[in-house]
Order: sequence, then structure tokens, then C-alpha cells
Amino acid sequence: QVQLVESGGGLVQAGGSLRLSCAASGRTASTLPMGWFRQAPGTEREFVAATNWSGGRTYYADSVKGRFTLSRDNAKNTVYLQMTSLRPEDTAVYYCAAATGNYGLTYRAQYQYWGQGTQVTVSS
Repeated sequence: QVQLVESGGGLVQAGGSLRLSCAASGRTASTLPMGWFRQAPGTEREFVAATNWSGGRTYYADSVKGRFTLSRDNAKNTVYLQMTSLRPEDTAVYYCAAATGNYGLTYRAQYQYWGQGTQVTVSS
């Protein structure tokens, strides 16, 4: 079993930055691929970014490419999502997730473990 706890959400003005953190515990959390998804009211949960177990490979949604950076520190069992140049359309609940396979990391169905989410609100 893997437990995930997100932090770092909040209210920021358009153009600002936030860094989300996801602390993982249990099982062999540092060996699992990790991802971030987000869900705005009335919409489906969508892929944001993902990384393989080492952090050597990262994947991004087109909508955040060049603005968001995902990294991980396996010594701390923590994954980070640095978000810059934030836009009002980035407003959503952001979820951290862990997968047990290394393929299809842009697909929600590939993730077995989920955090509770952290709210990010970007004002215009």
C-alpha cells in the first residue's frame, strides 16, 4: 500500500508561481512512477505531468509544457511540481498519483494510488 499526501496549493495571481509537493510513504514508494493530474469543477480529471521511478524521464500535457516542471527526490520520497506563469485556466484540484507500471503514464487508469488533492486557484 502507498499513501500520498499533497501540499503547496493556494491562491495566486495570474503569472505567479506555486510549488506542489507530494510525500509518499509505504511499500517501495521511491521505485514507483509518479504523476500529477488535475480536475476543475464539472470536468474530467486530466493528466498534467508524470515521471518514471528515477526522474530520468518526464512527460507533460501540452497545456503545461514549458511552464510546469516535475521532479522527484527519492531520498525524501517526495515528488514536486513547480508551476510558473500560472493562468486562470490552471485553477483546479491537483492530485498526486503513483503507478505500478512504467507505461502509459499519461493515462489516469494506469495509476493505482491517489492522494486527496490540493486546491490551486489562479485569479485573473
